[in-house]
Amino acid sequence: MRKPIYFFITLLLLSCHSLFAQMIDSNIVLKPHKFNPKFFYVPSLLIISGVSTNGNGKEGLKKEIAEERNEYFSKFGTHIDNYLQFSPIAIAYGLDALGYKSKTDIKNRTAILLKGQLLMTGAVFGIKKLTHQLRPDNSGYNSFPSGHTAQAFAAATFLSEEYKGRFKWMPYLAYGIASSVGVLRMANNKHYISDILAGAGLGILSMKMSYLTHQYKWSKNHKTAPAF
Repeated sequence: MRKPIYFFITLLLLSCHSLFAQMIDSNIVLKPHKFNPKFFYVPSLLIISGVSTNGNGKEGLKKEIAEERNEYFSKFGTHIDNYLQFSPIAIAYGLDALGYKSKTDIKNRTAILLKGQLLMTGAVFGIKKLTHQLRPDNSGYNSFPSGHTAQAFAAATFLSEEYKGRFKWMPYLAYGIASSVGVLRMANNKHYISDILAGAGLGILSMKMSYLTHQYKWSKNHKTAPAF
């Protein structure tokens, strides 16, 4: 678990070099987003779906899918999901470094990212401890929800919000990567479908809340933030 955390911290530290290269235009400063209930539709549906499929009965959906995995992919195993979960963040800062400027300046963007990460991490580990669900491979009682999936979808939301205005296809790429992480977690027999659904919802919700509540403290002028 340490390697992915170190990878993430290193990525953020390396990306900060552009603080010294990027000049922030004082005429393009953002206000906080206006509240809209639609922000919560998708993540709420995912979380509810995860909770509703988290039954431990032998005939439950999550157990049926796990059995199918064990029957057809019992020998499958990969570690790529440990790194793929962070790749949307690397893409976002990489594009910015290449000159494809994101929606938000680097100071506010990094603050939003860190706040979203803290919200997501706190929610995931709190729920893991509360629910105490056994993993499908019996390796521990921290199955629900999937932390890797929550991380991937939080990162995907960050990438999508920063670049969907410039690249219309970016949400498809971002959430496609995040979805692949969820699939790999099940293929690795580390999580049930319920864990994946709830983790995805928590990841999206955490980053959306970070954008929604951000005050853009470094702003001098004000301009309405692009909508989600």
